[in-house]
Amino acid sequence: MFKQTKAYSGFSVDDLQKAKAFYQDTLGLEVTEDLPTDDPGMKMLTLHIAGGNNILVYPKPNHTPATFTILNFPVPDIEKAVAELTKRGIRFLQYEGDIATNEKGIASGGGIKIAWFEDPAGNILSVLEEK
Repeated sequence: MFKQTKAYSGFSVDDLQKAKAFYQDTLGLEVTEDLPTDDPGMKMLTLHIAGGNNILVYPKPNHTPATFTILNFPVPDIEKAVAELTKRGIRFLQYEGDIATNEKGIASGGGIKIAWFEDPAGNILSVLEEK
């Protein structure tokens, strides 16, 4: 039934303009504002990412941040990506236990290097090193 459907993902934020600035200016993504209805209060954002599977970002007044990673950004060199994002003001999350992170916020257990950070709405994102 859905084999030929181009599915896409979406998530909520509490402030659309803060989200737009973060995803566009801080992360460097192409972001467009969309008005899916005639209601000007129904603006949404589209994050245009490589591969053509765009991501919908919609406002939700009673938004609760996701407690899991909603978006992963593969990078060729995680050390370089974390350093660049840190210069742009991103603070990486620190974890202990099975997914312990180092002082930069990078976890390397389990055979993958990954670092998590939050968007302005508190949703969890990551950069992870491609092999």
